[in-house]
Amino acid sequence: MAGEAVELEVGGRTVRLSHPEKVYFPERGFTKLDLARYYAAVGPGILRALRDRPTTLQRYPEGVEGEWFYQKRAPKNMPGWIPTAHITFPSGRSADEMCPTEAAAVLWAAQYGTLTFHPWPVRRADVDHPDELRLDLDPQPGTDYADAVRAAHELCEVLHEYGGLRGWPKTSGGRGLHVFVPIRPDWTFTQVRRAAIAAGRELERRMPERVTTAWWKEQRGEKIFVDYNQTARDRTIASAYSVRPRPHAPVSAPLTWDEVGDAVPDDFDLATMPARFAALGDVHADMDEHAFSLEALLELAARDEHDHGLGDLPYPPEYPKMPGEPKRVQPSRAKKAVG
Repeated sequence: MAGEAVELEVGGRTVRLSHPEKVYFPERGFTKLDLARYYAAVGPGILRALRDRPTTLQRYPEGVEGEWFYQKRAPKNMPGWIPTAHITFPSGRSADEMCPTEAAAVLWAAQYGTLTFHPWPVRRADVDHPDELRLDLDPQPGTDYADAVRAAHELCEVLHEYGGLRGWPKTSGGRGLHVFVPIRPDWTFTQVRRAAIAAGRELERRMPERVTTAWWKEQRGEKIFVDYNQTARDRTIASAYSVRPRPHAPVSAPLTWDEVGDAVPDDFDLATMPARFAALGDVHADMDEHAFSLEALLELAARDEHDHGLGDLPYPPEYPKMPGEPKRVQPSRAKKAVG
């Protein structure tokens, strides 16, 4: 019957789904039940990506065409078996965020219209020291996924040359690529961001016509932007296997490096990913077996500053002024002010 709740079993827990027939993706006809079944099918994969991480929920209670919001604070009705972590935002405010430790937590969030999960790059045992370096290759107007692929392959070489780092690539769910590097939790958010800037600048030197680290859009041109600020505190990237809020219900798909050049991002969606997962499992399953050092990238950052005067770059506008940060003013406006 329409509106009748259903119960799904996952990992030994029962998750109740109300209004399972509610359509979340009108273009494809996917319902809330389809979303929940998807997350059950890829449960081990998304749990690997979220386990013990403070996680922001991107919720669409009325579906992808309705109003939406980010939920950072753990909902008051969250079950007691889902743990939380106390995290602090750049503003100085703080909150308790959910930290999934079971696949059932993902389905519970889906019941409340969560399409995309945004985990912090930390674990709840130590929320001030990231254990992932996340590099976001963001195509600018005039570029596309193929341009991001070229940048990703060169980035792979940069990472290897600076500390023998290994990255795990995934589609963003759009036109871009993400590369995650598991690291030892020995560095602060500021230091990890500094390492991301160093990697981005080295990639920019190698591909000056194709890659940029310019924060201001007016300076980027038709290039791939290495979004170093995705490593700043409280900035998050959609997790692997997360469904993205676009009409065709794409998902952020983990890839092997051999697949990166051949992948077609639109092929990975709510309908197709379960079959891929059933056949291949989680192709990033071994990430947690590694923890690399950032020392070589931080040494590169120090040389860039000492030899070339390349210090910090601007933070996002909502952040307080940070030590060593250059003027946070759009270049064209700065010129007008001087004139």
